[in-house]
Amino acid sequence: MTRAWEQFRDELATWQAEGLAARFWWRDDDATGFTPALSRLLALQSATRAPLALAVIPAQAETELLMHETKGLCMLQHGVDHVNRAAPGEKKSEFPARCDQDHSLARIVEARRDLARRSSGRVLPVLVPPWNRINAALAGHLHAAGYRGLSGFGLELPGCNGLIQLNTHVDIVAWRRGKSFAGTDEVLGIATTLLEQRRLGKAAHAPIGWLTHHAVHDGAAWDFLERLFALTLTLSSVEWVGADAIFAAGNS
Repeated sequence: MTRAWEQFRDELATWQAEGLAARFWWRDDDATGFTPALSRLLALQSATRAPLALAVIPAQAETELLMHETKGLCMLQHGVDHVNRAAPGEKKSEFPARCDQDHSLARIVEARRDLARRSSGRVLPVLVPPWNRINAALAGHLHAAGYRGLSGFGLELPGCNGLIQLNTHVDIVAWRRGKSFAGTDEVLGIATTLLEQRRLGKAAHAPIGWLTHHAVHDGAAWDFLERLFALTLTLSSVEWVGADAIFAAGNS
């Protein structure tokens, strides 16, 4: 066992010794249909029973996927078409401030209605903005437009007017290093730090979100996920929570 795994395990052991339970949740982005990579992801979820929130791209989502139903799986809306509309030089975003906000909101709502129709209501009214970015003013209108939640990355977006926010915090993919696995030291280092901060009361006790992207996983990424679940699902100090339960409960 590497030092990173030892430190991660030791931190969870401290949680257990103090009678605490860390909450984890799992979101995977960019789902469109039953590719070999997605089939492998769903097989892993089925084998481990770890709750999985699958973010599906409405414009590309196959109806067969939207109708798929298995224990522990829920689906969220991943933007509309996952097309970058940011100005040259800006960070990628499907919903940047430069776009007409009324038009963007109309697109988002129409995509949600299409997903609801084609999935028989299986897709939750929760928006996952592509690249985890959305204009704050636009996000502030989502609740009034019928959305229950918003899921991005890192810190919560302010001014979201009644939306439940459930973010991810640990991305296992190194996007600027060839879209390869980010590495055990980096990934577990982030997770261990987040756990310690929550245990010591230095951060909000929201569930720690693990972010995956099945379409770009290499062998090391798959191996890491298998090992992560093999360890954490056997510990009383870890609870893997379903995003659907959190959004239904109205709190995070």
